[in-house]
Amino acid sequence: MSNTIRIRKGLNIRLLGKAEKIYTKAAMADTYAVKPTDFPGVIPKMLVKEGESVKAGTALFFDKYQPEVMFASPVSGTVQEIKRGERRRILEVIIKADTEISYEKFEVGDLSSMSAEEVRENLLKSGLWPSIRQRPYAVIAKPVSKPKSIFIPCFDTAPLAADPDFLVKDNKEDFQMGVDALKKLTDGKINLTLSEDYQGADVFTKAKGVEFHRFSGPHPAGSVGVQIHHIDPINKGEIVWYVDPQHVISIGKLFKSGHYDASRIVAVTGSEVERPRYYKTFSGVDISALHANRVKEGSLRYISGNVLTGTQIESNGYNGYYDSQITIIPEGDDYEFLGWASPGFGKFSTSRTFWSWLSSGKRYRLNANYHGGERAFVMTGEYEKVLPMDILPVHLLKAILAEDIDKMEQLGIYEVAEEDMALCEFVCTSKIEVQSILRKGIDLMIKELG
Repeated sequence: MSNTIRIRKGLNIRLLGKAEKIYTKAAMADTYAVKPTDFPGVIPKMLVKEGESVKAGTALFFDKYQPEVMFASPVSGTVQEIKRGERRRILEVIIKADTEISYEKFEVGDLSSMSAEEVRENLLKSGLWPSIRQRPYAVIAKPVSKPKSIFIPCFDTAPLAADPDFLVKDNKEDFQMGVDALKKLTDGKINLTLSEDYQGADVFTKAKGVEFHRFSGPHPAGSVGVQIHHIDPINKGEIVWYVDPQHVISIGKLFKSGHYDASRIVAVTGSEVERPRYYKTFSGVDISALHANRVKEGSLRYISGNVLTGTQIESNGYNGYYDSQITIIPEGDDYEFLGWASPGFGKFSTSRTFWSWLSSGKRYRLNANYHGGERAFVMTGEYEKVLPMDILPVHLLKAILAEDIDKMEQLGIYEVAEEDMALCEFVCTSKIEVQSILRKGIDLMIKELG
């Protein structure tokens, strides 16, 4: 039996380019990558060198501050390049893939007889521990901690988001094994969240040992931070973990086969994609293998993830570790004269600035143009309309800018991460980079309080 939580604040951004529910097995890409930049707060220490052979599951690097947390290769092959940026910061570890994948062997066993410590050690050694994240701060969970509960968000309301039901199809047994493994790591509940708008796949609805919660309403109803806020709010000193469904399946496969299985279903979406659909591939894939000869001409922006929280990458860049979506939209570097003065029938607006508000169901071909520069950061009330959480977003952001840790605590820094406040950035009339400011605040909290 599940209860329904109704979200009234928020905004659905209606974009063209939703992926059709068709599986396409992508050709094996030449290269795959693990990007330390996908993991906030991680300082990588390399374990392999360029030219070294690796298997799927071979540890490539570990975290300087948590040496037991390993990051594994998604495929077998050869370390082609360790790409570095400013101050020799490691940006990508690129693997030239073999035509057939070979795997490192890890422990298998009956989960009912395994201890929590044995489960934890297997996840750490295999490189699957980074799939477990925690709130506060939306960082990799600390292995030494014990969460009061674990969340598995099983629906997504972000623009053009991949359908989790479709992502986990035919993986019921592996998903259940993943849930059973996670149950070993907490004395609390495993909370599985679903949408009220549709039944949900059997993989989710027939899962055992979980507590079901249903949500209705606009985005960000599918954000795990919003779900935690309404089900099991975080107070100072408390920890909640969360894991994406595809990673739960990978955890299940680890204990079933002893392999680190980084196979993923990725939705290629966006108005500039011809025939948007789903592709079977591996984590960290070179996205050119997925969109080659399938995009329109012009200046385009490639995004790993969705348009609100995703990361801009090159057309031959690599999909992020936590992303099950690639979005391709126009760059928007062509400017229109007096665009603000036109009726704007083809422009999306959160207010009635343009006449497009009359077309409530229309989908839009939006671009990445800011349509203006940063302005004075003033109170407008816009943030509060799209953030369904009991916090004061503008006050919190100003406390972060002032580096006032006490105020940040009082105003809810423990409950939010970038995805929860992404819509605030979208509707901001001051063009404030809300997500960047919030991450700086989180980094400050980690530095000062641990």
